[in-house]
Amino acid sequence: MLQHVIDRIREEGAIPFEVFMELALYHPDGGYFMGERLRSVQGGDFLTSPEVSPLFGETLAELVMREAAEAGLSRPMVVDAGAGSGSLLRPLLAVLGERADPWAVEVSPPARRALAELVGTQRVVESLEGLPQRIAGVIFANELLDNLPMALARRRAGLWRELWVDESGDGLGWAETPARPEVEEWLGRFAGPTPEGGMVECQLAAAGWVGAALDRLAAGALVLFDYGDTAQGLEGRRPEGTLRTYRAHHLGPDPLSEPGRTDITADLNFTAVAEAARATGATVSLHRQDDLLEELGLAERIGGLRAQEAELARSGDELRRLEIRSLRIGAETLLHPRGLGDFRVLIARRKI
Repeated sequence: MLQHVIDRIREEGAIPFEVFMELALYHPDGGYFMGERLRSVQGGDFLTSPEVSPLFGETLAELVMREAAEAGLSRPMVVDAGAGSGSLLRPLLAVLGERADPWAVEVSPPARRALAELVGTQRVVESLEGLPQRIAGVIFANELLDNLPMALARRRAGLWRELWVDESGDGLGWAETPARPEVEEWLGRFAGPTPEGGMVECQLAAAGWVGAALDRLAAGALVLFDYGDTAQGLEGRRPEGTLRTYRAHHLGPDPLSEPGRTDITADLNFTAVAEAARATGATVSLHRQDDLLEELGLAERIGGLRAQEAELARSGDELRRLEIRSLRIGAETLLHPRGLGDFRVLIARRKI
């Protein structure tokens, strides 16, 4: 992948960071998400809420039923965008059964094969464009928008300078250039106070994705789970920015050092995403993950698991007790206030 990037630079000159990120993550020949290896698994590079506990998907079945009732839908479409191998859809559909019409959006070839076994080949597509033009139901996107290509900018003497990627020695390096008008406009609206030398990730593609998803949503809700915060909440992270990489469940190297071999991500600016949703006419609410899952019944479910665990301990069924204990611990992890529970959830609703 490094050579692909260098060849592109030799053709065009220095490239914007979002172009580099698109190549590094999604190039069909060597992109991080495009190989034969599943990334969001125990033996991969990171785990998201659906892999941590099947109760994430089971709990969201309650959200689907509520949204369907509100919209008057007897069999809502349920779309999982960035569906991975189906870790969210599988338990969700185990609860909903034939009451839902499931679809999956996924770029990874091995993940699409796994999803085809779950929902059928015709309902697995590579992008939003492959979905029906009018969707009535719920579109989920769990930790998807943080991986969409983004521009980078630093504050220099009261002005914005973009960080582009150029050839440097045997590898890649940074090149500063005046910010493009669309980047400067986004930063002016959503970056907030940024100190000298501070870095901000300009997430135009995330806003575009939200607009495109809601343009297809005739009735129901778009539900986004991700790490990040409002623009105001991110102000404390502006001096260094939030761009980072992951490998083998740990922070990885500099994003330019090994393109195609690490996840590249940044905290999502939920103020910008909410504004993009409202621009389509949707109504928007923002939640913490722990608060939303508790309101949907997960805390009660955990209480039931604790009681079941205690009963099994009294009965001497140690194997079953350990199974229930593992399920309880995974569910509690979803609510941890300094971990997954601190993720944000944006719900954008549209009515017919």
